[in-house]
Amino acid sequence: MKRGYVLHHRPYRESSVLVNLLVDGIGRVDVVARTGSGKRSIKSILQPFQPLIFEFSGKSELKTLTQVEAAAPAVPLSGQSLFAGMYINELLVRTLSVQHNAEALFLIYHRALVGLAAKFCQSQLRYIELALLQELGAMPSLSRDTQGEPLIPEDYYQLVPELGFQFVLNSRARNAYQGAMLMALNDNQLTEAQFLSAKLLMRSLLTPLLGTKPLLSRQLFVSSAAPTKIDGNNSP
Repeated sequence: MKRGYVLHHRPYRESSVLVNLLVDGIGRVDVVARTGSGKRSIKSILQPFQPLIFEFSGKSELKTLTQVEAAAPAVPLSGQSLFAGMYINELLVRTLSVQHNAEALFLIYHRALVGLAAKFCQSQLRYIELALLQELGAMPSLSRDTQGEPLIPEDYYQLVPELGFQFVLNSRARNAYQGAMLMALNDNQLTEAQFLSAKLLMRSLLTPLLGTKPLLSRQLFVSSAAPTKIDGNNSP
């Protein structure tokens, strides 16, 4: 049996759904699942944040789900953590294809959900974005500059597309980031003072992969900020 999570699902023909799964040791897998009816229906467990074990078959990219059951209770997400989980799911669906061998992402994703269930923190989003970009080969080095020299915490570096981070004298240069933040991101040790800079960096790196279509989860997060007094800086 394989284990994984539902990233997204939608109706597919009669009494079936098309499900995007994140599978341990594999990455993204798309399957067709017959939902059934009555007591035999599996609709209640084919939901995001529900740990699953399952089997699927098929030689094409679109597999057939042959067996599925809950592996544990659903990860309890609410408030900001729920929006963050929705953001992570949408991000993975938008950037991962079934051709990507993102086998290492499952455990990182699982730990992010468990962390969010305990307490929302922006850093959890940055770390999974980092892991995703590394899996896609789209993350420049966070330890050395474009000349191969180690980053210096006090210095600033400008992001040069397809090359990496280049030393700059002007800390206010466009796309410039302090070495200390880059190194902390690399070590999964971001401080609260570095959250905004790290978020801006990740948005810059993810934009070419996401395209121009807005992320629905990000819009939902922002729209909820006013009535619930969520700090806009906490949005994904």
